Amino acid sequence: MSNLANQDVGFIEKQTTNVNDGKIYLFIKRLVDIVGSLCGIIFLGSLFLIIAILIKVEDPKGTVFFSQKRVGLNGKEFKMYKFRSMVSNAEEKLAELLKYNEINGAMFKMKDDPRITKVGKYIRKTSIDELPQLFNVLKGDMSLVGPRPPLPREVALYSEYDKQRLLVTPGCTGLWQVSGRNSVGFKEMIELDLAYINKRSTKLDIKIIFRTIFVLFGSKDAF
Repeated sequence: MSNLANQDVGFIEKQTTNVNDGKIYLFIKRLVDIVGSLCGIIFLGSLFLIIAILIKVEDPKGTVFFSQKRVGLNGKEFKMYKFRSMVSNAEEKLAELLKYNEINGAMFKMKDDPRITKVGKYIRKTSIDELPQLFNVLKGDMSLVGPRPPLPREVALYSEYDKQRLLVTPGCTGLWQVSGRNSVGFKEMIELDLAYINKRSTKLDIKIIFRTIFVLFGSKDAF
Protein backbone atom coordinates (compact mmCIF):
# COMPACT_ATOMS: atom_id res chain seq x y z
CA MET A 1 0.00 0.00 0.00
CA SER A 2 1.28 3.49 -0.85
CA ASN A 3 2.46 5.85 1.91
CA LEU A 4 -0.48 8.17 1.24
CA ALA A 5 -2.99 5.35 1.52
CA ASN A 6 -1.29 4.11 4.69
CA GLN A 7 -1.54 7.58 6.20
CA ASP A 8 -5.25 7.69 5.48
CA VAL A 9 -5.89 4.27 6.99
CA GLY A 10 -4.12 5.60 10.07
CA PHE A 11 -6.27 8.73 9.92
CA ILE A 12 -9.39 6.54 9.82
CA GLU A 13 -8.28 4.38 12.74
CA LYS A 14 -8.11 7.44 15.00
CA GLN A 15 -11.80 8.20 14.50
CA THR A 16 -14.49 7.25 17.00
CA THR A 17 -16.88 4.35 16.40
CA ASN A 18 -19.74 5.30 18.77
CA VAL A 19 -22.17 6.10 15.97
CA ASN A 20 -20.81 3.68 13.37
CA ASP A 21 -24.15 2.26 12.24
CA GLY A 22 -26.42 3.81 14.87
CA LYS A 23 -29.80 5.24 14.00
CA ILE A 24 -28.74 8.75 15.05
CA TYR A 25 -25.72 8.68 12.75
CA LEU A 26 -27.74 7.36 9.79
CA PHE A 27 -30.44 9.99 10.39
CA ILE A 28 -27.87 12.82 10.51
CA LYS A 29 -26.09 11.42 7.45
CA ARG A 30 -29.31 11.38 5.41
CA LEU A 31 -30.23 14.87 6.59
CA VAL A 32 -26.81 16.19 5.56
CA ASP A 33 -27.18 14.42 2.20
CA ILE A 34 -30.55 16.05 1.49
CA VAL A 35 -29.52 19.55 2.56
CA GLY A 36 -26.09 19.29 0.93
CA SER A 37 -27.35 17.97 -2.40
CA LEU A 38 -30.16 20.55 -2.58
CA CYS A 39 -27.78 23.42 -1.82
CA GLY A 40 -25.31 22.08 -4.38
CA ILE A 41 -27.94 21.80 -7.11
CA ILE A 42 -29.24 25.33 -6.42
CA PHE A 43 -25.88 27.11 -6.11
CA LEU A 44 -24.28 25.25 -9.02
CA GLY A 45 -27.24 25.67 -11.36
CA SER A 46 -25.40 28.25 -13.51
CA LEU A 47 -22.36 26.00 -13.81
CA PHE A 48 -24.61 23.10 -14.85
CA LEU A 49 -26.02 25.25 -17.65
CA ILE A 50 -22.59 26.39 -18.89
CA ILE A 51 -21.22 22.84 -18.97
CA ALA A 52 -24.35 21.61 -20.76
CA ILE A 53 -23.92 24.27 -23.47
CA LEU A 54 -20.22 23.44 -23.94
CA ILE A 55 -20.96 19.73 -24.28
CA LYS A 56 -23.68 20.34 -26.89
CA VAL A 57 -21.51 22.81 -28.85
CA GLU A 58 -18.70 20.25 -29.14
CA ASP A 59 -20.98 17.31 -29.93
CA PRO A 60 -24.53 18.42 -30.87
CA LYS A 61 -25.69 14.83 -31.51
CA GLY A 62 -24.70 13.52 -28.11
CA THR A 63 -26.60 13.89 -24.84
CA VAL A 64 -25.57 16.30 -22.07
CA PHE A 65 -25.96 13.75 -19.30
CA PHE A 66 -24.67 10.21 -19.19
CA SER A 67 -26.33 7.55 -17.08
CA GLN A 68 -24.65 4.30 -16.23
CA LYS A 69 -25.80 1.25 -14.29
CA ARG A 70 -23.94 0.99 -10.99
CA VAL A 71 -24.13 -1.30 -7.96
CA GLY A 72 -25.14 0.24 -4.66
CA LEU A 73 -26.20 -0.77 -1.16
CA ASN A 74 -26.50 -4.55 -0.74
CA GLY A 75 -25.88 -5.12 -4.44
CA LYS A 76 -28.91 -3.13 -5.64
CA GLU A 77 -28.38 -1.63 -9.10
CA PHE A 78 -29.26 1.97 -9.96
CA LYS A 79 -28.54 4.56 -12.65
CA MET A 80 -25.73 6.97 -11.76
CA TYR A 81 -25.65 10.34 -13.51
CA LYS A 82 -22.69 12.28 -14.90
CA PHE A 83 -22.03 14.98 -17.44
CA ARG A 84 -21.05 13.18 -20.63
CA SER A 85 -17.29 13.43 -21.05
CA MET A 86 -16.81 10.80 -23.77
CA VAL A 87 -17.87 10.23 -27.35
CA SER A 88 -21.38 8.86 -27.83
CA ASN A 89 -20.22 5.29 -28.61
CA ALA A 90 -17.73 5.07 -25.75
CA GLU A 91 -19.11 1.80 -24.36
CA GLU A 92 -18.82 0.13 -27.77
CA LYS A 93 -15.14 1.09 -27.98
CA LEU A 94 -14.31 -0.17 -24.48
CA ALA A 95 -13.62 -3.79 -25.48
CA GLU A 96 -10.70 -2.82 -27.72
CA LEU A 97 -9.17 -0.66 -24.98
CA LEU A 98 -9.31 -3.11 -22.05
CA LYS A 99 -5.75 -4.28 -22.79
CA TYR A 100 -4.51 -0.76 -22.02
CA ASN A 101 -5.99 -0.71 -18.50
CA GLU A 102 -3.66 1.16 -16.11
CA ILE A 103 -5.29 0.01 -12.87
CA ASN A 104 -4.84 -3.49 -11.46
CA GLY A 105 -7.96 -5.34 -10.34
CA ALA A 106 -11.66 -5.02 -11.16
CA MET A 107 -11.55 -1.47 -12.58
CA PHE A 108 -10.70 0.18 -15.90
CA LYS A 109 -8.72 3.42 -16.00
CA MET A 110 -6.70 4.81 -18.90
CA LYS A 111 -4.95 8.18 -18.59
CA ASP A 112 -5.00 9.02 -22.31
CA ASP A 113 -8.36 7.43 -23.11
CA PRO A 114 -9.08 8.33 -26.78
CA ARG A 115 -12.83 8.30 -26.10
CA ILE A 116 -12.68 11.46 -23.98
CA THR A 117 -13.81 14.71 -25.64
CA LYS A 118 -12.05 18.10 -25.31
CA VAL A 119 -14.66 19.38 -22.88
CA GLY A 120 -14.59 15.98 -21.21
CA LYS A 121 -10.88 16.28 -20.41
CA TYR A 122 -11.49 19.48 -18.48
CA ILE A 123 -14.57 18.41 -16.55
CA ARG A 124 -12.93 15.08 -15.64
CA LYS A 125 -9.73 16.84 -14.55
CA THR A 126 -11.74 19.02 -12.19
CA SER A 127 -14.31 16.32 -11.33
CA ILE A 128 -17.10 18.61 -12.56
CA ASP A 129 -18.44 15.65 -14.54
CA GLU A 130 -19.44 14.07 -11.22
CA LEU A 131 -21.72 16.93 -10.09
CA PRO A 132 -24.98 15.45 -11.49
CA GLN A 133 -24.59 12.74 -8.85
CA LEU A 134 -26.08 15.29 -6.46
CA PHE A 135 -29.40 14.14 -7.93
CA ASN A 136 -28.50 10.54 -7.00
CA VAL A 137 -27.81 11.74 -3.45
CA LEU A 138 -31.15 13.54 -3.29
CA LYS A 139 -32.92 10.36 -4.50
CA GLY A 140 -31.14 8.26 -1.87
CA ASP A 141 -29.23 6.01 -4.27
CA MET A 142 -25.99 7.59 -3.07
CA SER A 143 -24.62 9.57 -0.14
CA LEU A 144 -22.22 12.52 -0.18
CA VAL A 145 -19.61 10.28 1.47
CA GLY A 146 -19.11 6.56 0.94
CA PRO A 147 -17.37 3.99 -1.29
CA ARG A 148 -17.63 4.73 -5.01
CA PRO A 149 -20.39 2.63 -6.66
CA PRO A 150 -18.82 0.01 -8.95
CA LEU A 151 -19.98 -1.24 -12.34
CA PRO A 152 -21.80 -4.62 -12.48
CA ARG A 153 -18.92 -6.08 -14.55
CA GLU A 154 -16.49 -5.02 -11.82
CA VAL A 155 -18.61 -6.59 -9.06
CA ALA A 156 -18.67 -9.84 -11.06
CA LEU A 157 -14.91 -10.02 -10.43
CA TYR A 158 -15.15 -9.20 -6.71
CA SER A 159 -14.09 -11.67 -4.05
CA GLU A 160 -16.31 -12.10 -0.99
CA TYR A 161 -13.88 -9.81 0.83
CA ASP A 162 -14.24 -7.09 -1.82
CA LYS A 163 -18.04 -7.28 -1.65
CA GLN A 164 -17.96 -5.87 1.88
CA ARG A 165 -17.74 -2.39 0.33
CA LEU A 166 -21.35 -2.90 -0.84
CA LEU A 167 -22.64 -3.05 2.75
CA VAL A 168 -23.19 0.71 2.90
CA THR A 169 -24.70 3.35 0.62
CA PRO A 170 -22.12 4.39 -2.00
CA GLY A 171 -20.91 7.98 -2.09
CA CYS A 172 -19.83 10.85 -4.32
CA THR A 173 -16.57 11.11 -2.42
CA GLY A 174 -14.67 9.00 0.06
CA LEU A 175 -11.28 8.21 1.47
CA TRP A 176 -10.09 6.82 -1.89
CA GLN A 177 -10.82 10.09 -3.69
CA VAL A 178 -8.87 12.18 -1.17
CA SER A 179 -5.99 9.69 -1.00
CA GLY A 180 -4.59 9.93 -4.49
CA ARG A 181 -7.59 8.66 -6.46
CA ASN A 182 -6.26 6.96 -9.60
CA SER A 183 -2.73 6.73 -8.20
CA VAL A 184 -4.17 4.30 -5.62
CA GLY A 185 -4.61 0.72 -6.82
CA PHE A 186 -7.70 -1.48 -6.55
CA LYS A 187 -6.54 -3.39 -3.46
CA GLU A 188 -5.64 -0.15 -1.70
CA MET A 189 -9.04 1.29 -2.60
CA ILE A 190 -10.74 -1.73 -1.03
CA GLU A 191 -8.73 -1.34 2.18
CA LEU A 192 -9.50 2.38 2.38
CA ASP A 193 -13.22 1.74 1.81
CA LEU A 194 -13.39 -0.99 4.45
CA ALA A 195 -11.48 1.17 6.92
CA TYR A 196 -14.04 3.93 6.35
CA ILE A 197 -16.98 1.53 6.74
CA ASN A 198 -15.63 0.22 10.05
CA LYS A 199 -14.98 3.68 11.51
CA ARG A 200 -17.50 5.94 9.81
CA SER A 201 -19.08 8.74 11.82
CA THR A 202 -20.54 12.21 11.27
CA LYS A 203 -17.22 13.78 12.25
CA LEU A 204 -15.31 11.62 9.77
CA ASP A 205 -17.81 12.33 6.97
CA ILE A 206 -17.41 16.08 7.48
CA LYS A 207 -13.62 15.79 7.44
CA ILE A 208 -13.72 13.87 4.16
CA ILE A 209 -16.09 16.45 2.63
CA PHE A 210 -13.72 19.29 3.53
CA ARG A 211 -10.72 17.37 2.21
CA THR A 212 -12.64 16.77 -1.02
CA ILE A 213 -13.21 20.51 -1.48
CA PHE A 214 -9.46 21.10 -1.34
CA VAL A 215 -8.61 18.43 -3.92
CA LEU A 216 -11.66 18.79 -6.19
CA PHE A 217 -10.39 21.38 -8.65
CA GLY A 218 -7.14 20.85 -10.50
CA SER A 219 -6.62 17.34 -9.15
CA LYS A 220 -3.53 15.86 -10.78
CA ASP A 221 -4.78 12.33 -10.21
CA ALA A 222 -8.14 12.62 -11.96
CA PHE A 223 -8.55 10.99 -15.37
